[in-house]
Amino acid sequence: MLQPKRTKFRRAQKGRMKGNAQRGNQLAFGSFGIKALQESWITGRQIEAARQAVTRYMKREGQLWIRIFPDKPITKKPAEVRMGKGKGAPEGFVVPVTPGRILLEAEGVPYEVAKEALRLGAQKLPITTKFIVRRDYVQE
Repeated sequence: MLQPKRTKFRRAQKGRMKGNAQRGNQLAFGSFGIKALQESWITGRQIEAARQAVTRYMKREGQLWIRIFPDKPITKKPAEVRMGKGKGAPEGFVVPVTPGRILLEAEGVPYEVAKEALRLGAQKLPITTKFIVRRDYVQE
């Protein structure tokens, strides 16, 4: 599961996810990718599930890049606890994703294989995504 080795602070504020992605919105490494169309928090477990689905379908051929990393700590209070008494204990890490953000990139496999692999990976994520191809990609 993805999480930072160490953080400066144990707890973080919720924050807001408004607007579109200003960075990480272009393909940088591979020829194929999936782009977020909604905003959401994505957990390390969800990223790992997507990674496993993609690498299984690609039969460990080609290369996969994960363009997001969960570095925001999320806290949760125990069930049936009264209001007040401070913020809850850290429970896991998430990455806030805004529309336009590239989540995964793939390279080194045919178009059909990449499309199906990234579709299977996108099913593991809690948001709608779009399959994108590099502008100068030429299908053999």
